[in-house]
Parts: sequence; C-alpha cells; structure tokens
Amino acid sequence: MKVVFSDFKRGEAKVKITALDDFWYLSQIIDSGDIVKGETVRKIKVGSGENQDSIRKPVFLSVEVEKTDFQKKGDVLRVAGIILEGPEDVPKGSHHTFNVEINSTITIIKKKWYDYQIDRLNDASVENQPKVLLLVFDREEAIFALATSYGYEKISNLKGEVQKKDEEQKISGNFYQEIVSKLKEYLERYKIERIVAASPAFWREYLIKQITETEIKKKLITATCSSVDDTAFNEVLKRPEVETALKESRAVEEINLVEELLDEIMKNALAKYGLGETACAAELGAVKIILITDSFIRKCKEEGNFADIDKILKRVDSSKGKIKIISSEHDGGKKLDGLGGIAAILRYKID
Repeated sequence: MKVVFSDFKRGEAKVKITALDDFWYLSQIIDSGDIVKGETVRKIKVGSGENQDSIRKPVFLSVEVEKTDFQKKGDVLRVAGIILEGPEDVPKGSHHTFNVEINSTITIIKKKWYDYQIDRLNDASVENQPKVLLLVFDREEAIFALATSYGYEKISNLKGEVQKKDEEQKISGNFYQEIVSKLKEYLERYKIERIVAASPAFWREYLIKQITETEIKKKLITATCSSVDDTAFNEVLKRPEVETALKESRAVEEINLVEELLDEIMKNALAKYGLGETACAAELGAVKIILITDSFIRKCKEEGNFADIDKILKRVDSSKGKIKIISSEHDGGKKLDGLGGIAAILRYKID
C-alpha cells in the first residue's frame, strides 16, 4: 500500500492499494461511520419510459460506511454505505458498494484516528517486509504456501509416489527434483527472499542433496514439523529457525504475543481474558496490551455490538495502552478466539 497523503489531525488519509494484503489491512482500519471517497462504478438509469435503460458509469463518490466485507481468497474489498456526495445523476442518501481493487485509490476520513489504526496503515506501507515461501513435505507430499500478514496462503501441493511396505524403502529422486523445480518457479514468480523448508524426520536432508542452485541454497532455511498438512504451517511459524526469516512478519509477532498472554494466564499473573474481564481491566487503566482477533471484531460488527468493543479500545488508547489486532488465520489467533476473542496483558495484577 502506498500512502499518498495523510493528515491525521484532520482525520484524513489517501491510499493506493498495491497488494492483496492491503485489503486485509484496510478491513481492520475502515470502521462504520467513516467516510470513504474514490472513483467507483455505478449503474445509472438513462432515458425514460420504454426507452429507459441502465448503464455502468465511472463516478467519484463520497460514502458514509455502514460495513466492509473482505474474503481472504477474494481480490476485492467491498465497502458499503450511504452516498453523501456525487454527480447530479446519482441520488444522495442512496446505497452504494465500493469494490476496492488493486491499483485503486481511496480517501479515508475518520473523526479520530487511533494509534493502532495509524500503526496498521504504516505497517501496510512498509515495502521491505520479506517475501517468504513456506514448504512442508515428506516423501509422499509437498505443500507450498506464502507467508502473509494474516498467517499464510497455500498456493500448491505435489504428490509423490508412495512405495509399498513390503518393498525396500528407497527415495525417489524425481519427486524431490519436482519440489526443487517448484522452488525455482516460485523464487522467480514471487521474488522470494527466504525459503523455509520443513519436514518430519530426515526428509529435508534428501531434498538438500537435490538442490544445486546457489540462489536457492543461500535463501533456504530448514526446520522440523510433525506432519504434512495445514496444521504444519502454524507449527513452522513458531519454530525459532523461522523467526529469523520472518522477524518483520506480523504473523510471528502476533503468535508470540498470544504465547506471552497464555504464559501469564498459566501463572495466574498479568492477564485477563474474555469481554467482561478485559473491559474491567481497561476501565481501571491496567491494560498494557489488548489483544483482539479480527474475526471477533467482524462478528461484533455483524451483530451490531461493536460500540462496546470500540469503547474498550478507546479506554485502552487513552491510557496509553497498545492495541494489537490478531489474525484468526494462524494458530495464535485460533487460541485467542478460544479465550473469547479478546484478552489483555496487564501493567499490574488486579483482582
């Protein structure tokens, strides 16, 4: 994302969307009641009577936001609301949905920008976040994924030939050569800076023997995992070998924060979780860091209960506490959802 212009004191930021991750960031930033301005496409009625028809016309609109809709696997962010300003042939007060796409530019206007929202915007505009390819594999299967701001996104998988149990166990070099071929392909396609290859047992050693390309070798980090499935990626993201490659990745930071929270809960020390206890801690000004999942925020918005959450976040912000939105896409977020979707690491212990 490129921040074209910002004046947070006036409540305004103009941004250009440059990557798929930007949709996720914006879904965390844009709230109900905000104003979004930009160019969009609108159905306009032309003619009258039997000759009346509808055409799709590009227009510049200002919309008061009612809701946002982001699907992780989609390529647009939908921002729905009521039209405040537009051309004469577009009635004010009618509803419209922006389809925010790659390379589109929008202006976001808020009554107040909170620090965590500005941090989100700054995070999205940082261009030096490493592009990391994740690989989990054994002799039967290889799954490839890209590390993202919200965890990981699978891109492909390969199947190897499984030998019968009564045959002498041998390793098929062809399968590992297929993996290496995929690594070369993704290295170039996605401009990968780091490759994290993880496997149970010793399978990664066989893969390393098949790698002759210097470019792959110098970007490769190996790790262990207990299985080859979706859960393996969450396991790999926690590995210390991987943290070096992902040190600037929000996913690792979020997982570490949830682990810190769980440690405090285990010690019955500096932690509260669940909506009631977290709200009380915020009221007392005791919150050092509040953790809240994006899925919990989305659920509250859908059910019309977000005003209570917004009140808690404002109290934490005013008492100089940090607000961290945790993605439910990775293991850390799933654990936090299991605790009610909201929790706090405290400055001091409270009853």
